[in-house]
Amino acid sequence: MTSLAMICVEGNIARGKTTCLEFLSKATDPMSKWRNVHGHNPLCLMYHDASHWGLTLQKYVQLTMLDMHTRPQMSSVRLMERSIRSARYIFVENLYRSSGKMPEMDYIVLSEWFDWILRNMDVSVDLIRRCREEEKVIPLEYLKAIHHLHEKWLIKGSLFPVAAPVLVIEADHHMEKILELFEQNWDRILTPENQKHGP
Repeated sequence: MTSLAMICVEGNIARGKTTCLEFLSKATDPMSKWRNVHGHNPLCLMYHDASHWGLTLQKYVQLTMLDMHTRPQMSSVRLMERSIRSARYIFVENLYRSSGKMPEMDYIVLSEWFDWILRNMDVSVDLIRRCREEEKVIPLEYLKAIHHLHEKWLIKGSLFPVAAPVLVIEADHHMEKILELFEQNWDRILTPENQKHGP
């Protein structure tokens, strides 16, 4: 039987996740779903008024992430941009703790739902690819908060459990160098038996 692997590409906003996935060419990009829910754009609404729309977006993010984690796997490797864990550990955490824009009751409900998913659904991953740099279009304070949460979760392991080995590929280079780094790490990204040994 063919060994199956689930790989999540995590990182700050606009920092090369989609480029990595396009390079690997088997990706599922959830962002388009978050921008159009029956003609509504919950992502845009959240950026304009996080206190009001944060819960709405994060509930939908959790749903779409759960769908991507659990749909039947047709090839030996599945690549995802972000994961259900980063939705909870980074973006929900930022809305509640870092920015204070999510009421405690909303945070508790999302956390309870997330904990139920972990107990009852298979959302395991085999490798997490992390990029580690800042972006210049969205407010710097927001990016720093997201970056800090990624570092605490995936690098220091001090915020939440890390579900898989983490492969860090620096993405603050020009595109040719980034693609070269993807090539150099190709086997570590796409070979399930290598992933079991960690980065």
